[in-house]
Amino acid sequence: MRHRLGRAALVAVLVVSVVVGLLWALQRRLVYLPGAGPVGTAAAALPGARDVTLTTADDLELAAWYLPAADPDAPAVLVANGNGGHRGLRAPLARALYAEGLSVLLFDYRGYGGNPGSPSEAGLALDVRAARHHLVADAGVPPGRLVYLGESLGAAVVTELAAEHPPAGLVLRSPFVDLAAVGEVHYPFLPVRALLRDRYPVAERIAAVRVPTTVVLGTRDTVVPPEQSRAVADAAADLHRLVEVPGADHNDAVLLDGEQLVAAVVELARGG
Repeated sequence: MRHRLGRAALVAVLVVSVVVGLLWALQRRLVYLPGAGPVGTAAAALPGARDVTLTTADDLELAAWYLPAADPDAPAVLVANGNGGHRGLRAPLARALYAEGLSVLLFDYRGYGGNPGSPSEAGLALDVRAARHHLVADAGVPPGRLVYLGESLGAAVVTELAAEHPPAGLVLRSPFVDLAAVGEVHYPFLPVRALLRDRYPVAERIAAVRVPTTVVLGTRDTVVPPEQSRAVADAAADLHRLVEVPGADHNDAVLLDGEQLVAAVVELARGG
């Protein structure tokens, strides 16, 4: 009997070890879910927009769309996507912001939308810096008229950027406390915090970002629990507003390009 129990325990340990090893090796495939490219041209998706190329500090060329407002002095919005899809899915958001008189930059991270490279926390930090550089250096947008909008994982990306390059305002849609905190919700049976390579500590970083910050969340978010987004709002050094969208889940249209999200961006862009 003892021999059988010992053998069963050994098998269980081996199985767990294999599963943990696979998760360690493949974890970024679970975190980053790029939409297939190519995405198409800017003009086809957004009349008035143009295709631009962003060059990262590690010499990757990333495709992006820039939609300039009619007013050359208008504020601009840098949109950092969540972990899924590509910039084409954010075209309705760009149209809504443009209709409010704002310029908009949509871009895809490395490995997304036909771009070269493989996504990682360090890589996405380089990508968003290339996006900001294009707006400031090439499009001529003063930093004082630049708003960052981050969607879920993108909220982590722009929070890290804001710590180094503060914008006029920061909108975080469905932010998580850190990546491990979300992983622990969806994989409670695994040592997620010990396994993760990419950390994205949003709540920790936002405490040091002293720019007006609005947090937007859906009260029925099944991907990022609403209490995590509220915790980010509580941690913000300069919370402007917390916007709760009743009944909204993570990928509902109202959180992608809905009136409350657009209004939150416009308010900060106009110095509200």
